[in-house]
Amino acid sequence: MSMFSTGILVLTAPLHTLPLRIAPVLSSASQLVERTLYVHLHPGLNLGSGTQPRPVFIPPVVELSTLITRLYSNAANVCGHLDVRVLLTNVGTHLAPSSENTIPNCPFPTPLHLSHSPEVVLTDFPLQDPGQSHQVSQCLQKYTGYCYVCSPKLHSVLLHPQLPILEGKEEAIMEFEEKVHLEPLETYSDVVVGGTFDRLHGAHKTLLNISSLLANRRFLIGLCDQAMLKKKALKDLIEPYSLRVQRLREFLQDTKPSLLVEIVPLDDPFGVSVVDPLLQCIVVSEETRKGGEAVNKKRIENGLSALVLHEIQLLKDAHHTETEEEKISSSSLRSRLLGTLLAPPKDTSHLPPLPYVIGLTGGSGSGKSSIARQLEDLGAIRIDCDKLGHEVYQPGTTAYHRVVEEFGSDILNEDKTINRRALGTKVFGNQVNRFVWWMQQFSWRQAGQTWSTRSGSPSSQRRRLS
Repeated sequence: MSMFSTGILVLTAPLHTLPLRIAPVLSSASQLVERTLYVHLHPGLNLGSGTQPRPVFIPPVVELSTLITRLYSNAANVCGHLDVRVLLTNVGTHLAPSSENTIPNCPFPTPLHLSHSPEVVLTDFPLQDPGQSHQVSQCLQKYTGYCYVCSPKLHSVLLHPQLPILEGKEEAIMEFEEKVHLEPLETYSDVVVGGTFDRLHGAHKTLLNISSLLANRRFLIGLCDQAMLKKKALKDLIEPYSLRVQRLREFLQDTKPSLLVEIVPLDDPFGVSVVDPLLQCIVVSEETRKGGEAVNKKRIENGLSALVLHEIQLLKDAHHTETEEEKISSSSLRSRLLGTLLAPPKDTSHLPPLPYVIGLTGGSGSGKSSIARQLEDLGAIRIDCDKLGHEVYQPGTTAYHRVVEEFGSDILNEDKTINRRALGTKVFGNQVNRFVWWMQQFSWRQAGQTWSTRSGSPSSQRRRLS
């Protein structure tokens, strides 16, 4: 069967049994969809009754929150290439019709536009009679058309015949279904979260979906900006603030368009969470719970009520390496980008084929040495500018005498070499010395000294000296 760019998966099994079935369902769906997979929940939907079903509201329950966590965790393991998004438009208490043309208890007065139009609709609905296949497929297409604007040539696929049998579990599931009582989930008017949200992944989506599930009116997101990124691993690879905002808005517009979404820059660990009187709940993980408690302490100091701390689970990364975190994290994703092409190459046909000069830049621990070794293995000649820069002021050189003359002999090691840490402290800890340093470089540049041609930027000089 052909692959589709975007699909929508309609899940019909009861909420408390779906966690056992979701992995094989996602695995089957990933064989048909290659980019975006929307997930629409309608537990108990009967597509084979002979009458056309319509979408209804499903109540927010704890089991739904559990399913969302399991779904994104399984998606990361079995179909990591897919952009999976759980849709929550039909989750909530039913509303009274606002006009004569509005269908009671219908979450979709008109079909919703998604960021990517589904080309295929899939379902886990169990087909009892193979002769009903065509009827059920048509019913599924009409049902999906009530909810979302889809491709004019929408295809439908019944996944159930492709799903593996849950050996030894079917009877246990049936017994459990007879006894289960769904637990209502407490919701709030205004909910807040904070984070970097770099390269949206399953853990981010879990946080966003559950926060949207908890929020009835407003969802406030504090998005880490420059000041909060300084200590992040491989911060140079973090997506621009504007791009992260754009991706958050697209995801939330798809998953729960009724929410009022506010995204504000986060320049300190607290942001607006400690001054907004309308907030009622903050969503945290087990590793950020202390941060949530610190927010509440600040709120109380500011005369505001404490927020409810709703804790979600961290998602394990089944594909992590020994040097990466066990949880799904943006840091691991950024580390996997090292050595990959981040932008299409520019046309250099007008340049001579040789010599070809490649500049490697980046902060400490960003992988410069590893990439340099790979390039050397391919035949490149390595020029270490840090090493050359250090050689420029070795004992006996012109630059050495000028540096010692200007900054004193207390910057020397016992073997009379310059202690770069001591020199860096003197230069960059004093405005006057910093100015003198720049003037010295200018004079060396004027004199054609090798040092000035290799000095680089202030940040690179600081790294060389420290």
